[in-house]
Amino acid sequence: MPLQGLCWLVCCRQGFSLLARDHGEKEEEESFELRNQDEHIHTGRGQLEVTLSQPTRTANGTPCLSGVPEEKRSLITQKSKMTMDEDPEVLVKGWLLREVQGGWLRQRRFWFVLTTDSLDYYSGPDRDARRLGTLVLTSLCSVLWPDKHTYKQTGYWSLTVYGRKHCYRLFTKHYNEAVHWACAVQKVIDSKAPVETPTQLLIRDIEENKFNPEVVEHIYEHNPILRYTTSPLYAPLLPFPYGSLHHTYMVGKGYTSIREEAVRLFNCLQQLESAREPIPLIQGILQTCLDLRPLRDELYCQLIKQTSVTNSRVLTQTQIQPNPQLRYWQLLTCMSCTFLPSCSILRYLRFHLKRVQSLSVDPEVESYASFIAQALEKTRGRECVPSWEEIQGLMGRQEILCTVHYPGPGCCQIPITSHTTANEVVRKMAERLGLQDSRNTFALFEQNSCWEKAIGGSTIIADVITRFENLSAKDPDSDCQCRLCFKLYCLLDTDNISTDSIEYLFLYEQIHLRWSCVGVTPHARKIIPHRAAIPGFQTEMATKRQNLRTAALNKCHEMVVRGQLPACEDDLLSLAALRLQCLLGDFSTLSPYPPLEQLFPAEVVEARALLAPLIPLAVLHSPGVCWLGRCGDTSGVRNRTRDCGPD
Repeated sequence: MPLQGLCWLVCCRQGFSLLARDHGEKEEEESFELRNQDEHIHTGRGQLEVTLSQPTRTANGTPCLSGVPEEKRSLITQKSKMTMDEDPEVLVKGWLLREVQGGWLRQRRFWFVLTTDSLDYYSGPDRDARRLGTLVLTSLCSVLWPDKHTYKQTGYWSLTVYGRKHCYRLFTKHYNEAVHWACAVQKVIDSKAPVETPTQLLIRDIEENKFNPEVVEHIYEHNPILRYTTSPLYAPLLPFPYGSLHHTYMVGKGYTSIREEAVRLFNCLQQLESAREPIPLIQGILQTCLDLRPLRDELYCQLIKQTSVTNSRVLTQTQIQPNPQLRYWQLLTCMSCTFLPSCSILRYLRFHLKRVQSLSVDPEVESYASFIAQALEKTRGRECVPSWEEIQGLMGRQEILCTVHYPGPGCCQIPITSHTTANEVVRKMAERLGLQDSRNTFALFEQNSCWEKAIGGSTIIADVITRFENLSAKDPDSDCQCRLCFKLYCLLDTDNISTDSIEYLFLYEQIHLRWSCVGVTPHARKIIPHRAAIPGFQTEMATKRQNLRTAALNKCHEMVVRGQLPACEDDLLSLAALRLQCLLGDFSTLSPYPPLEQLFPAEVVEARALLAPLIPLAVLHSPGVCWLGRCGDTSGVRNRTRDCGPD
């Protein structure tokens, strides 16, 4: 028992000493300070201003970090006794709370000083205060600004500064103070020169000497970072900002940071060599690049590295039968049909393909290089990762077959590539069915047993197939399987359609769907050829043809109302009148009127109501003005004004 009391007393003394050190300063020291170049001349308090200047070397030979590469400066933590007067120009300084690891206090109070080179923190503001840590600021550093979510949880406004190895998460009770610190740190980061990796420097050297093969081969021979390797990669080939993805919407997908994901990407590439089934791994790599756009250039650089050849490797490659680089070429083929790199990486990739074609002795590698070069001319952004079937076709540099259904039991197998659009499939289907001379328009539809939707003409069909594959994978037991359907989209010419043509079958299908919606189901299509010999069949066919034209007119009117067909206001009014005559017959005050949206575009009514000037009451009773509406209703909106009298 006495031992427990002694331990409790020691812990209390240490805790009170820490609280006194963290909260015993004067009130005026809690405020942050912004200093400029003239602060040592003007002692009075002036306007708060953050000024930035380039780093300067002190005249008395004070040691600095200029001799160390900027990527490694943040690794240096000096804890020797150095006063703040020995540092470069001070921009901002003040008390901040910093999140620390370990200990029973999660946040400790330090004196922070921002200079043009780094963000330092000390044990206190005194001259002999010891520097406890340094975070060197480069162009790759990043700042996470204050957010309300953290304030609601902790009661403090936080800002996070990310370095290469260090991350400072700082807290303050004042929002303006947090914003000033974030602005000042961000300005210092923006003033730094961009950091270039060795890979970028070598790519620039290759670009400058691309017409000198001897120099290019010398660069490849003396720089292993450009050549194939079986060793792991410990850093990205391209510069990426430091920081985490936990504050973005990507946190739910398991991503950590861009730099870590780039290293993981190379590890996945090396697993392709020994993978028995590479397609799932390829889909995972492409999905990562779809989610994290900056990794696309990084993946291209990694694939170029793993598919590069040299003169010495070409000589040894003839003696080895299996080529370990074929998996990388297959992934590069899928990548070139899915995403395009930036302009500088695209030039480097094209140079790489030409160089491989000139040096390689493997005909399959030459075929992959030629296929990729052609694909880069057609590729544009994809919305989905290629499907299993598409990746199989790309690995063999072959087209894939797309099943397209049309009204009736028929379907067609259309060969497509990763760049085929819906308009191209519609054109191929029209040529195959003999509809290329039709005046009506056709389109592709996504269709299942519950709904259908038209596909835009510029949509890539491979993305639609991938979407179907994803839906079937989520619910494999569902009966509502999606399919592509070639159907009539817009009726422009109904008089010149022959009853024996397949276009009449398309039109009949459209009317069948319309009648089914209103509960009237016509006879099956097969009654048309079988009843030709029955007496009175011609009269029945004439009646059906008249009903067909009426339904086609209604269908055309619906397309006009929905805005699928352009029409002037006079034509809209005429169509609305004809539709009313068709639906209601002669005018009657007891007939219920259908909704206005079924007769006339609501957008036109709204535009007319907003733009048309108000008409005086005297004009309402003047001759030459006709109104569409009920008799005696003078409070309605005027739909049309027509001059009925002579000029």
